[in-house]
Amino acid sequence: MTDFDIIVSGGGVAGLTTAALFGSHGFSVLLCDPAPPVTEGEAEGADLRTTAFLQPARDLLEDAGLWERLSDHAAPLQIMRIVDAGGDTPEPRVTRDFKAADISSGPFGWNLPNWLLRREMVARLADLPNVEFRPGTGTATLLTREREALVGLSDGTRLRTKLVIAADGRNSPMREAAGITTRTTRYGQKALAFAVTHPIPHDNVSTEIHRSGGPFTLVPLPDRDGRPCSAVVWMEDGPEALRLSRLPVEDFEAAMMDRSCGLFGPLTLATRRSVWPIITQVADRMAGERIALVAEAAHVVPPIGAQGLNMSLGDLRCLRDLAIANPGDLGGRAMLDAYEKRRHPEVKIRAAGIDALNRASQLHARPLRDLRAAGLSALYGAAPVRKMLMQMGLGAKGGA
Repeated sequence: MTDFDIIVSGGGVAGLTTAALFGSHGFSVLLCDPAPPVTEGEAEGADLRTTAFLQPARDLLEDAGLWERLSDHAAPLQIMRIVDAGGDTPEPRVTRDFKAADISSGPFGWNLPNWLLRREMVARLADLPNVEFRPGTGTATLLTREREALVGLSDGTRLRTKLVIAADGRNSPMREAAGITTRTTRYGQKALAFAVTHPIPHDNVSTEIHRSGGPFTLVPLPDRDGRPCSAVVWMEDGPEALRLSRLPVEDFEAAMMDRSCGLFGPLTLATRRSVWPIITQVADRMAGERIALVAEAAHVVPPIGAQGLNMSLGDLRCLRDLAIANPGDLGGRAMLDAYEKRRHPEVKIRAAGIDALNRASQLHARPLRDLRAAGLSALYGAAPVRKMLMQMGLGAKGGA
């Protein structure tokens, strides 16, 4: 007898969603993470990034019993605005709006702070009697056999399971234990993540401003202290990102005003700043004997177009469908071979596309920035192409 149907390694947003999803379908689940989740925005170690759940994510979150907990905290995204400000001065020269109404009756998606996601997801797990969450305990070793896997935990416990789901990040210990290698691309970039308030309302528009070094993206959040609020991801060349992260607040706010082209008026820093390295990393396989890789254990992409976690939810959707279709083969060779066949090619294609977009956003040379602006205008001007790109961004192609 196995101790659990599924052991999930990693208690981030992806791991918590995994445990809630499979627990909601009646599987016995153990979720392990070496660090307790930080569930307050002002607490030390809080993840100040946000996650934009794109439209297809809602059905999955409802299936996991999460959406009813999240919906009241979510800021809808009705328009994705791309601004090219790659001229000699920091001002818009090309602005294009991609409107959700062009392809759907609902918004593109909904934005929420990561620390709040963790709070609500942990609360959901507490409602599921067949899910056990062990914060402060990580996975350490993995021994797989044809019929089961044996997982060693950091507290010395050894447990048997039918399926291990590795949702334990870009340095996944379970991926390494399974002997699965990765291919990594480094850009010399880092991203600053923080929240700001501003006098000009965002009107539920996500705005991505391109100049050089990477995009400056403002994503709507609910109002903060009676003022419009946005989450910001500011991607820059590594040394410049570190310099910006150390600026006094007054100087940093002046730099933000310049980089945002003043589109929202003076930006006021509302949280501390965190810095994250930007890479593309794709595992050479997404499955092995009794193990499936999801989220950043399987793929890491630059934060462009809200693709990261939404690719991860595509992983979970595929695993869920395979598990429900044949519960007697949970974690078996046929199930995991099907998962690899369905997900890995799609992930590699999407990662390559995001890599190309990120390289375009980094451009410093003026002629290349001019070419980027011309390309944006051309893509937007062809209505069928514009709609196809929006549908692909939402995951209409390939189920991501």
